[in-house]
Amino acid sequence: MNDNLKFLSTLAERSVENQFPVGSVISVIHKGETVFRQCFGLADKEKGIKMTEDKIFRLFSLSKPVTAAALMILLERGQLELRYPVKWFLPTFENPMVLDEKGTRPAERDVTVGDLITMTSGVPYPGGSPAGMKMGELWGEQSYNYLNGGKLYSTMDFALEMGKRPLEFTPGEKWQYGASADVMGAVIEAVSGMKFGDFLKKEIFDPLGMTDTGFFIPEEKYHRLAQAYDHSPQGNKPFKEFSLCLTDYKVPPAFESGGAGLVSTILDYEKFVKMLMGMGTYNGTRILGRKTVELMTKNFLTPAQMASLDWDSMKGQGYGCFMRVLTDRTAAGMNGTEGEYGWDGWLGCYFSIDPAEETAMLYFIQQTNSGCTDFTRKLQNVIWGALD
Repeated sequence: MNDNLKFLSTLAERSVENQFPVGSVISVIHKGETVFRQCFGLADKEKGIKMTEDKIFRLFSLSKPVTAAALMILLERGQLELRYPVKWFLPTFENPMVLDEKGTRPAERDVTVGDLITMTSGVPYPGGSPAGMKMGELWGEQSYNYLNGGKLYSTMDFALEMGKRPLEFTPGEKWQYGASADVMGAVIEAVSGMKFGDFLKKEIFDPLGMTDTGFFIPEEKYHRLAQAYDHSPQGNKPFKEFSLCLTDYKVPPAFESGGAGLVSTILDYEKFVKMLMGMGTYNGTRILGRKTVELMTKNFLTPAQMASLDWDSMKGQGYGCFMRVLTDRTAAGMNGTEGEYGWDGWLGCYFSIDPAEETAMLYFIQQTNSGCTDFTRKLQNVIWGALD
């Protein structure tokens, strides 16, 4: 790679000067080696703590690719198939109903494991639609019980409760971002016979040496948690609200969210990214097979399903196993290669892998509503512009 990477520092320094974000870490991987890793700004501006590469970040939706990898481990062991109906593992998904502005009606078919991993299941996040409001009642109940010392649903029980709620649409009809990865965590529990977090630790985190990744932070490491911020007209304010039923990470949670619950460091997540870049193997440790990684990094959506993939950040993108996949670089406005893939989280943690160029980037911040933005596209264009 050439010296174009110097522009990363310029961009990042300017962004923290503008307080969006307060601090960041950027990493670039090329041909299996980390060729750039630099920290900018602060991890906690109220306490004056500098950003360092060992800071722990709330991944939010960057948890989803890890959940996809866990599912693929079971798939390549012959323990399930993407075509299997979810009701075989979670019986409350039997006879699903659809609720929309027209009322309630039976879904035309069952939810499958493949529907979950491609976000075509119709299982919504809490929201303003009729089905989203019904789902919101459940998530609100879990949040209320956490804040008031009530009984909390486990990963399995929470998914079983979600199965009792109506879908947004008949499975496979279209793409819509929702709680599919949280349901997937319970499917993994049912198939493996293990708690979801235990399965991740045994099959992914321990083998890769991801010692700072999990659903909670031990007391001796808690001081390394980076502060999250919410941008307002008055500037950045510490974000301390309770979001998506996630705890304060101080103790193992009852509900281990496959969609948003993990915490990690950029050093740990680099190992997961390098495993994907190594077609399932990192430092001689095999997590997945080559053909399995090939499958999980493809666009799964039909043209009809892609019509509802209408986020601005998803222009020129398809969607596979809880990750976007670049299908049209000109529409996306990025200089990567078709087949580049990755994902991001609500607090801004982001990664992107270009298999053809053996190049990846990671950008970790803790800023609300900051997933895939024009800034991440700028960073990516700089990095891919450094390729000789």
